[in-house]
Amino acid sequence: MSLLHIKAGRFAFTARLEEAAAPQTCARFRELLPFKNQVIHSRWSGEAVWVPRGDRDLGLGFENHTRFPSRGDILLYPGGFSETEILFAYGSASFASKMGELAGNHFLTVVEGQDDLPEFGRTVLWEGAQEIVFTAR
Repeated sequence: MSLLHIKAGRFAFTARLEEAAAPQTCARFRELLPFKNQVIHSRWSGEAVWVPRGDRDLGLGFENHTRFPSRGDILLYPGGFSETEILFAYGSASFASKMGELAGNHFLTVVEGQDDLPEFGRTVLWEGAQEIVFTAR
């Protein structure tokens, strides 16, 4: 089982790469490690935060994609109808953008730190953008 460490503001999580279900997305994301950016609260997707990636083309299609991530699911939207982004669900979410409904590749699942997810989401909502760093564990 391949794991990543996620440091988001004052929170720390461990996530499992979903390599069997999303092998291309996992492999491409590994190439980006360590990945550092800002995470902001989603505008359209409910209890989720996101990392905007603009029109960056990661050369990915859809695999293991969903519109309804569960708490602790992390999706990578490869672009197309909306900008490329990473969506991190901390509660009930329905992935969407100003362009409408979206589906993203479920490639990571939080396996440690789940109890902190709601507080993490509220922190991003009320305190604003937080630094997020993904590293190999």
